[in-house]
Amino acid sequence: MLPNLDKVEQRFRDIETELMNPETIRDMKKFQGLNREHNTLKDVVTFIQQYRKVCADIEDHRTLLASKEDEELKNLARTELPELEKTEAGLEARIRVLLVPRDPNDDKNVIMEIRAGTGGDEAGIFAGDLFRMYSHFAENRKWKVEVMNTSPSEKGGFKEAVFGISGNCVYGELKFENGVHRVQRVPETEAQGRVHTSAASVVVMPEAEDVEVEVNPADLRVDVFRSSGPGGQSVNKTESAVRLTHVPTGIVVSCQDEKSQHKNRAKALKVLKTRILDAQLEKKQREDSVKRKQIVGTGDRSAKIRTYNFPQNRVTDHRINLTLYSLDRIMDGAIDELAASLKEADLNEKLQAMADTARPV
Repeated sequence: MLPNLDKVEQRFRDIETELMNPETIRDMKKFQGLNREHNTLKDVVTFIQQYRKVCADIEDHRTLLASKEDEELKNLARTELPELEKTEAGLEARIRVLLVPRDPNDDKNVIMEIRAGTGGDEAGIFAGDLFRMYSHFAENRKWKVEVMNTSPSEKGGFKEAVFGISGNCVYGELKFENGVHRVQRVPETEAQGRVHTSAASVVVMPEAEDVEVEVNPADLRVDVFRSSGPGGQSVNKTESAVRLTHVPTGIVVSCQDEKSQHKNRAKALKVLKTRILDAQLEKKQREDSVKRKQIVGTGDRSAKIRTYNFPQNRVTDHRINLTLYSLDRIMDGAIDELAASLKEADLNEKLQAMADTARPV
């Protein structure tokens, strides 16, 4: 590992030098990227320094044991050596994990989109249930939820819900929620008590920063219209709703939840930039998935990733074959175990890929 560790420490020193360069400070996009990499490497370098010290102590102890020193000193070294070797192994394992290439978007806020799929009214109700599940999860993490746009369904829930979540490492926690979520339960509208299967799709996108995506105003078509659905007396009286069309990509975004046209336009532009960035990231992820097998982060948003079975109080994540019998708690926002298991599976997959790359042919 030592040659690689030398490179890591040198890269850390190079970044520190670069961050003090006035030209770097003026280039906000470059500065932010280097600052994120610096924060990531800081922990790695701290463990590397501890690792080097332990390795030096082990070498000293082994030298002592091979010397002609008195037996009392040798016995002391013989007693301490196993603990030092255990510490060395732990630090080495920790460093290997930290050296796994980190998704630079993990620290970002997200914009999520939930859409009702197959299943009629029940799919809309389930989409509303998922929105509440993620909202409660965010509240438990002290994150902020901001609704961008909603399209209520007739029997409750949503045909579509677009909302932002801001906080600490939000994308890193929620990015594996991408995909089709399936529900099995007896709908409230079912008179004969039969279990129905419905679905809703979830899209999680890292929120675009202004320096990442620039939108030329000349490339935008802006339409204003009257809001529809719940919203009090202002609905259908003023043209406060905004629809933005990005002509080069064909991406269309609508926002109508605010009474102010200005606020709706600002929200719509934020979602638009995020969708443009997401399209770029999704293309790259597809290319990466061709290079190596990806169990968790396939980027295929049409794939069924999870089933919520209400009669059995069961949730099954099909990507990692994890089944939990705590659906009631999960629907109330307790998705921590699911999120942690998915992150662990992704990490193990990347570690295996690194080992396969390092293994001689």
